[in-house]
Amino acid sequence: MYGTTTAGARLRAVGGGANRWVVLLVLCVSLLLVALDATVLHVAVPAVTEDLRPSGVELLWIVDAYPLICAALLILFGTLGDRVGRRRVLLLGYGIFGAASAVAAFATTPEVLIGARALLGVGGAMIMPATLSILRAVFPDRRERAMAIGIWTAVAAVGAATGPVLGGFLVEHFWWGSVFLINIPLMALILPIGRWLLPESRGDSDGPWDVLGALMAAAGVLGAVLGIKRLGAGGDLLDVRTVCPLLVGAVLLTLFVRRQKRHKHPLIDMRMFARAAFSTSVGCIVLAMLALVGLELIAVQYLQLILGLSPLETGLRLLPLTFAAMAAGATGSYTLRRVGPRRMVGWGFVLTAAAVLLLVLMGQHDRPLLLTVGFVLLGFGLQTTLFAAYESMLSEAPQEQAGGAAAIGETSYQLGAGMGIALLGSIMNAAYAPAFGSLAGVPGSASAAASHSLGEAYQVSDRLGGSAGEIVRSTARHSFVHGLHVTLLVSAGLLLLGALAALKLPRVMECAAVEKCGKTEKTGKAEKAGTYPRPRRSEVSIPASRTPAEATGSGRAAH
Repeated sequence: MYGTTTAGARLRAVGGGANRWVVLLVLCVSLLLVALDATVLHVAVPAVTEDLRPSGVELLWIVDAYPLICAALLILFGTLGDRVGRRRVLLLGYGIFGAASAVAAFATTPEVLIGARALLGVGGAMIMPATLSILRAVFPDRRERAMAIGIWTAVAAVGAATGPVLGGFLVEHFWWGSVFLINIPLMALILPIGRWLLPESRGDSDGPWDVLGALMAAAGVLGAVLGIKRLGAGGDLLDVRTVCPLLVGAVLLTLFVRRQKRHKHPLIDMRMFARAAFSTSVGCIVLAMLALVGLELIAVQYLQLILGLSPLETGLRLLPLTFAAMAAGATGSYTLRRVGPRRMVGWGFVLTAAAVLLLVLMGQHDRPLLLTVGFVLLGFGLQTTLFAAYESMLSEAPQEQAGGAAAIGETSYQLGAGMGIALLGSIMNAAYAPAFGSLAGVPGSASAAASHSLGEAYQVSDRLGGSAGEIVRSTARHSFVHGLHVTLLVSAGLLLLGALAALKLPRVMECAAVEKCGKTEKTGKAEKAGTYPRPRRSEVSIPASRTPAEATGSGRAAH
C-alpha cells in the first residue's frame, strides 16, 4: 500500500511543530526555480539567436514551449498528485526539471533546446500544483495557512520579476546556457532534502484516475493558450493557425467539464465552482494576471526602446515592483484577518488601478520617481489581490481536492497571463499602427513595416536615414506612448471590474471555532449561514485526542 508509518510520522511532526515552516522553505525554493525559468530566458534571446541561428518559428517555440507545456499539464499532474501522492509527483518533477536544465544548458541545436524547454514545462507542471497542495495539507490552521500562502505568492512574484535581472547578469558575464545551469546544483540539493523532509498526502478518492479526462484537459488548455498566444503575437483572429487552436481548445474544455459532471470519480469536483467564493477567486486571479503580465510586457518595451535602458537596467527598474509584492505577501495574513477577503481583493484591485492611472503620466522622457512610485503601488496592489484570491480559493476547496484546486489556480494564472499579452498587446497595436497611414516623404512599404512594432520602426528608420528616417522614428515614439496610455486606461477599467467582482467574496475570513483567527467565536460566525454549501473537512471541530495529521481532512490516516 502506498504510504508508510514513517511518512505518517513525518506528516504528524510537520503538522504539529515548527518543521512545517522548514517544509514551506523547501516548497518556496522549488517554486522560485519554476517561476524564474518562466522569464529568465527573455533577455538571453539575442545570444541564443546568434549562437544557434534558429528560424523565426523555432525561436518562438524556444521561448513559448516551457509556459505552453506547463500550462497544459497543470490539471493532469495536479489531480494525479491527489491520487498517487503529491510528494511523489513533486520529487519526480524535481528530477525531470534538473535533467531538462542540463540538456537546455548545453543544447547545440534549436530542436534540442525546444525539446529541453518542453521537458522543463513537464517538470514545472509537476512542481507548481504540488507545492500549493502540500502547503494546504501541512497548514490545516487557516490563520497560519494564510501566512504561508502570503510567503508562497511573494516568492512567485520574486521569481518572475527577478528572472530578467538574473538572466541579464548571467548573459553579460557568462554564456546563455548559464541561465539553465544554475538550476542543476539547486535541484541536486533539494531532491534529497525533499525526499527526507516533505510529508506525503493525497486525496481520499479510491476510484480510477480518469486518464481520458486528464488528456482532454491537457489538450484543451494547450489549444486555448496556444491560440491566445498567437493573438498576443499579432496573429489575425480569422487566421486558421489562430482560430483552430482556440476552437479545439474550447470544445475539448467544454467536453471535459461535461465529463467531470457525469463521472463517478471526477478529476475535479465541478461543484466547487458553484461556490461563489471559489469561482470569484479564480476569476480574480485571471484578471490580476491579465493586468500584470500585459503591463509588464509593455513596460519592458517602454524602458528599453523609449528610455534606452539595457536589459539589466530594465530589470533593476522593475525591482521596486518585486519588493512591493514581497511586502504585500509578508503582511497579507494580518491584512486578511483584519479586513476580510472581500475588502482585501477589492481594494487591491482599486490600488492597482490607481497605480495604472498614475503611470499614464509617463512620456518620452525618463521620470524615475514617477515610475518607482507607480511600480510600487502596482506590485503591492496586485500581490494583495493575488494573495487574498489564492487563500480564499484554496480554503474553499476540500482537502482531498487540494491538488485539483491548486491546478485550477495555476491554470487560471497561466491563462490570465496569456490573455493579458493577447488583449493588451492587441489594444496597443490598434492604437499604435494608425499613425503610419500616411507619412510625407516615406515610402508606403516602409510605413507598413514600421507600423508593426516600435522595434521594426527603429530598423526602418536606420535604413531610410535622413529626414525620412527621423520622421519614422519620431512618429513611432509618439505613437507608442499614445498606445501605452490607451492600454493603461483599458487596463484600469478591467481592474475596476475586478474590484466589483470581489463583492461576491465573504466579508470576513471564516475559520473553525478552534482556530478563531484571532477573533471571538461570535465574530467567526458573523457570516450568514449557507456561505459554504458544505463544511470543509479542515474546518470541522476536531477532538483534542486526534493528531494534527488526522485533522487535515483527507479522511485517511496519514500516509
